[in-house]
Amino acid sequence: MTNTRDSSLQPLPVYPLEEPPLSNEPEPFDDPSNYDPETPIAIDFGSYEVRAGFGSQEEPSHVFPTKIVRYKERKIQKALTFIGNDCSLDNAVRSHSRSPFDGSLITNWEYVEDMLAYTFHHLGVQGEDRVSNPIILTEKMAALQAQRSNWYQLLFECYGVPQVTFGIDGLFSFYANNPQGKASGLIINSGHEDTSVIPVVQGRGILSEAKRIDWGGNHSIGYLKSLLSLKYPYFPAKLNDYHFQSMYQDHCYFANNYEEEVSSMFKLDVLEKKDVVLEAPFTEVIQPQKTEEELRIQSEKRRETGKRLQEQAKQRRLEKLRQKEEEYQYYINIREELRDQPKRQVLITLQNAGFEDERDFEDYITNLEKVLKRSRILDVDDDEQDDSNSQESKFDLVDVPDEELNDEQKKEKRKQRLLKANLEARQKAKEEKLQMQKAEEEAKERDRQWREQDLQGWIKDKRAKLAKLIKSRKDKLKLKEEMKDRKSQATQRRMKNLASLAEDNIGVGKRSRQATIDNDPMDTFGANDDDWMIYNDISITPEALDESIEEEYRDIVELEKALLEFDPSFTEEDTLDAQYDWRNSILHLFLRGPRPHNSEDVHQQHQLHLNIERIRAPEIIFQPSMGGLDQAGVAELAEDLLTKKFGSVPSKLSQTSLDMASNVFISGGNAKIPNLRQRIVNEFTEFLPVGTPLNVNCAKDVSKDAWRGMAKLSRSDYYKDTYVTKKEYEEFGTEYIKEHNLGNVQYVD
Repeated sequence: MTNTRDSSLQPLPVYPLEEPPLSNEPEPFDDPSNYDPETPIAIDFGSYEVRAGFGSQEEPSHVFPTKIVRYKERKIQKALTFIGNDCSLDNAVRSHSRSPFDGSLITNWEYVEDMLAYTFHHLGVQGEDRVSNPIILTEKMAALQAQRSNWYQLLFECYGVPQVTFGIDGLFSFYANNPQGKASGLIINSGHEDTSVIPVVQGRGILSEAKRIDWGGNHSIGYLKSLLSLKYPYFPAKLNDYHFQSMYQDHCYFANNYEEEVSSMFKLDVLEKKDVVLEAPFTEVIQPQKTEEELRIQSEKRRETGKRLQEQAKQRRLEKLRQKEEEYQYYINIREELRDQPKRQVLITLQNAGFEDERDFEDYITNLEKVLKRSRILDVDDDEQDDSNSQESKFDLVDVPDEELNDEQKKEKRKQRLLKANLEARQKAKEEKLQMQKAEEEAKERDRQWREQDLQGWIKDKRAKLAKLIKSRKDKLKLKEEMKDRKSQATQRRMKNLASLAEDNIGVGKRSRQATIDNDPMDTFGANDDDWMIYNDISITPEALDESIEEEYRDIVELEKALLEFDPSFTEEDTLDAQYDWRNSILHLFLRGPRPHNSEDVHQQHQLHLNIERIRAPEIIFQPSMGGLDQAGVAELAEDLLTKKFGSVPSKLSQTSLDMASNVFISGGNAKIPNLRQRIVNEFTEFLPVGTPLNVNCAKDVSKDAWRGMAKLSRSDYYKDTYVTKKEYEEFGTEYIKEHNLGNVQYVD
């Protein structure tokens, strides 16, 4: 039934994890004829991308990753520098790419100098030893004074720029998307390295009330990488940062309600829609296809080999059985010879044969009879044809006295006697087997009568037996797993018991003999029940354990079959197979999704399943504690600003807070992750007073709108109030900052 259900399932779509593409062309150059030394140059120098262009343009003319490579070409023995998209011209070059940033801070200013020179060169800036254009540059909210000081020195002293304006990327983006320069609002800017919440009143950022969370898109990508490394610790393919970045950007999203989605994620109907299958690149080894004739010959060879092995095993069993029968006959003859002998003579004879006394001798014969009986029953079915042939054999010498036979006939007589005894033993074993079958039929009949007379009692008994068998099977399966581990408790206990028994046997000094059955009357092993536990620990083998597990499984199936037929409350969902069905395993659904898993399929070996990670990786900006941060989330920060600041109380908002709530603005590269706007709406609706006007908007282009705001500023009349000139820098020093609506302020007097 399970196979039928599985076969009816359609395969899930598989998304290949592509390798990062190589650039076909180097970064283009702007036309030098269009160069204007008076036009400001806007540079959004982010930790993920650099966006640069002239303020007179509508779009940045150059967008490239903040990467640099210093590569030494061995053939020409020359060091080459690659920047931005040019790093992707060659795989060998790209693998050495570096960033001037460490987190949100610039730590390698030599790289920054090279990247600025690269930017100016491609913009077509003309000038022998200086840059004549004014510069507009982004910086982080609450940027360190040391960072700005280095920018001042680099721009004014190295490039000789006439003036520079610093501003916050989130405020620039807000400025670009609000036609009215004096608009109020609340900015939620989630970038590559951090997320900030900035209140804006009448067009000016109120940085004294702004908050920052030290978590951005780059942290979420790293978090996703950690989650998948824990989820698939032995994944066969090596994934690079580009793969995890693609997973995050293409398949992750913000949940409308994280707790609800987590609780329902592993319901089959939900997982069917949410699970995403990704396949890592690998080289598939194609096995040669065999013809039908080759497959037929291979199948025949397998059958012949199987028959030969079965015949060999049968011969070995018969040989062992014959040896035991000879041994048994030998000791029977000794018992007959000693029947009328004196006690002393009997004891001497038995001791010479390796026995302690008569009781030891009789115990050995009794145990040997049991072994022969069990072996004969096992071989009855395999040797029916041999038995029929044996029945036709002539035992004409068995009853002839030895005095009438020569040496050859005596040997033949002994052989016939053994064959006859073997035949009689087999006939007896067949009779015993028939008796066992009859007893089984009688037991089934009694069971049927019991079921008809007391169905509830019968069901209770069967359920109790089933529960006991299932528990025993689980214990054995657990033991089987532990036996694979040399350091497991089960293996260590078994080794200790072996060592203990070995110590007990040192110096015993008993006479050893060919006997393989423990029949020492002085041995007290077994008097204590714990002795048998030790025996079980040291005697069990993986093969014996597998056989026991399989036998218990057959018994369980028989009991379940009976309960399914006669117990109306016992359904297919209660069976052992249903309990181990992948549909009922949260671990399987987490690792392998809503489909059965074939561990032999090389494609499935190289597949990842994104389900809970799709919402967990982006969730950190709302619940930073999940990522190990002792900070408040975006919703908590916004709630504090709107309901407790600017003259507001939770039950009634001030006009300033109402203006901000009606203009919530989302920007930053991390805002590309789907459903962020709806999540913000849901979170704000929960804490805002009923009836509060709420309007949440996203930037038209969350990545480029900061640059557009810079270009817009350069064309406005307000621009002249924002820049620091070289003269002011020389007069006031590197700690000077000109405060304006879109930039940082002096935090320390």
